[in-house]
Amino acid sequence: MKNKILTVMVSGALLLSGTFLTGTSTVFAGDNVPNGPNYGGNETIKNERLHSYEEMVDFLKKADKRSEALELEVYGQSVQGRDLYLANFGIDEDNPTILFLTQQHGNETLTTEGALQVIKHLTSNGKQVQEILNNVNVLIAPRLNVDGAEGDVNFSLEDYVAGTHTRYNANGVDLNRDHVDRNQPETKALHQNILQKYKPDYMIDLHHQGTQTTLGDTGELVSGSILYPTNENVDPEVREQSKQLGAVVYNAIDSKGYGLLSKYPGSNKPTISRNGLALEYGISTLLLEVRGMADHWYEDYVLGQKSNGYLIKQVVTAMEASLKALADGSIQSADTSFWETLPESNYSGE
Repeated sequence: MKNKILTVMVSGALLLSGTFLTGTSTVFAGDNVPNGPNYGGNETIKNERLHSYEEMVDFLKKADKRSEALELEVYGQSVQGRDLYLANFGIDEDNPTILFLTQQHGNETLTTEGALQVIKHLTSNGKQVQEILNNVNVLIAPRLNVDGAEGDVNFSLEDYVAGTHTRYNANGVDLNRDHVDRNQPETKALHQNILQKYKPDYMIDLHHQGTQTTLGDTGELVSGSILYPTNENVDPEVREQSKQLGAVVYNAIDSKGYGLLSKYPGSNKPTISRNGLALEYGISTLLLEVRGMADHWYEDYVLGQKSNGYLIKQVVTAMEASLKALADGSIQSADTSFWETLPESNYSGE
């Protein structure tokens, strides 16, 4: 069912109103709320409005030119030879370091759009930005799976709804199951040239989930899900700091009114970054799963462009809140008790 409903429209970068860290909220019209709209088999999918690889690289290079605070690095190459970029804001050993990682899965796109907005704002000279950069080392690795995001892979996407994005890298490997063996060039580069080099204290791993995820058995659709490292061998202090990071993100999104989060029922396996990085490097990790995907072979997972605005804003909110809490130290007093009552995700799809 490839290209079942795909509108051909070249429109460049996706635009979103609202200003990061200024208190200006984005206004969403009509049904752009956590419960809708869905891709129901007839909603136009305009993946062309997302940043292509070339557009993303151009965006990053322009940001690098206008900011002395940003050091743009190439930390490796993909299977198909595309450069992997890291936006590096600071290496002060006295400051905590946080890594934001997006698009381990190439069809989980909106997290990168949010990350690019944060990069843009961190290259400005505002007082709040300087306060953050004086107190936090910020690493943003947008789009680990650059080949899958381009659909440039060594297997057919014929069964995908749009045929443009895939979860897997060009070799057909799930990069978020390769954090122990590290057989793929993308995960190998991430570990050698970011994790082992910069030794981040915190990481938020940004993903997408299906459109029909609900808050427990309430039937209420969520805008996202979160989870800390659950492998039993993770250091308890690392796990607790991960829960504190989750508390910061949860409270920030919950207070906005357009987000509703559940507890993700994730695996304990160390091959997943949420567990593996906490276990191997002592990084306090948080998974944030955002609603809907840009493309998939299973239609029930695909969400059209009408919901993009608030979902991108949710990513920006999570990143913004994390940076602020690290900069002012408030993360250390974050109340983690909400995890005990946060309902797990359920799925209402057929």
